[in-house]
Amino acid sequence: MTDSALSLTQFNARIRQAVAAEPLLQQQWVVAEISQVGLNRGHCYIDLVEKDPANGNTVAKLQAVAWASTYARLAPKFEYATGQRFAAGMKVMLLLSVNFHEQYGLKAVVSDINPEFTLGEMARLRREILERLAREGVLEMNRQLPLPDVPQRIAVISASTAAGYGDFIKQLHQNPHRLQFYTALFPAIMQGQNSADSVRAALDRVMEHEDAFDCVVIIRGGGAVDDLSGFENYDLAAAVAQFPLPVVVGIGHERDTTVLDFVAAQSVKTPTAAAQWLLTRGIDALARLNALSTALAANAREILGHAREQLTYFNTAIPATARRHIDTHRLRLQNLQQSIPQAARTRIHNDTQRLDRAVELIHAATRQAFARENIRLQNLADKIHLLEPQNTLNRGYALVTDTDGHHITNAETLHSGQQLTITLRQGQTNVTVNN
Repeated sequence: MTDSALSLTQFNARIRQAVAAEPLLQQQWVVAEISQVGLNRGHCYIDLVEKDPANGNTVAKLQAVAWASTYARLAPKFEYATGQRFAAGMKVMLLLSVNFHEQYGLKAVVSDINPEFTLGEMARLRREILERLAREGVLEMNRQLPLPDVPQRIAVISASTAAGYGDFIKQLHQNPHRLQFYTALFPAIMQGQNSADSVRAALDRVMEHEDAFDCVVIIRGGGAVDDLSGFENYDLAAAVAQFPLPVVVGIGHERDTTVLDFVAAQSVKTPTAAAQWLLTRGIDALARLNALSTALAANAREILGHAREQLTYFNTAIPATARRHIDTHRLRLQNLQQSIPQAARTRIHNDTQRLDRAVELIHAATRQAFARENIRLQNLADKIHLLEPQNTLNRGYALVTDTDGHHITNAETLHSGQQLTITLRQGQTNVTVNN
């Protein structure tokens, strides 16, 4: 066994020969997801993974390298086609060949890349996000918010040190039209995998002061092409789509587009374009205001001209009209002066006659009332006379009273030995109840 054992170098040489002899390991297009990218001395080292779509668990890993000469050719090609650099989380199609070196071990070498595949994956991811937002009924919510005529209170989400933010602020606050804007920066990470969470957190901070702003501006730009993959994010897109204030997005350069451009109320290409869009609305409003001022002045002049004409007419017409009315009323007054005494005498005569008739009617009514009352009093006197107790006794009735003077009207109230007084037509007698 000792005589037949191989050295490690010999064994690795056999592996190298086996790998080199296998055509399926040379110049093969491989689809994978980038989990990590590193540059060293111009070489690009890429960690590739494959994940289970059902649970997201990693099912395969491989380290690959694009040597400096190859990377110098592939990087501009990929950036020109996709507008992005190699970044973690990106799906790529690489042309790989497997090499094995006795000293350095197994290495997958990249010789080419298919940017169209990555573009297709980016488009697919964006399409899935937009379709999901549409199914949930929130895709158009921010786009349907009414935009203020002149948004002047602006919440800005950007990196505080970004050149794009500086350009935005300079153009907005140093505009030649002297339009005034109030801006408040809500800092956020604007590149890399943490950008989506950072921008969402900034939106939450803006929400706490919602009433203080007219709109939100999300900007990123300036310098070299940076990683925009963090903005192709469902949670961030949903937050922007449902934000209660209009959102203006100016992310990247002229050729860059993210899913936020499809859900925001207004999409522009760059931070400078975002500032120009705000200025344009202000300039347009100022132009409308100037037009209204001109029209108002013209209308005022026209109204004043008509008023002067009317005043001139009234200055001429009023004295003549006044004299005519005075003459008319003077004549009416003279007629009234002549007719009032006669009318007064007629009124007094008529009222005197009515008063005399009323006095006669009152006397007659008084006599009739006295006669009716005398007859009624005589009838009452006759009834009283008939109902006198003595008249009742004269007809043979008697009154029975007890010792207290109470009249007895019910025999059941009597008891044996009780003393009673009986009053007759003539005289009284006392009796005792025996049974």
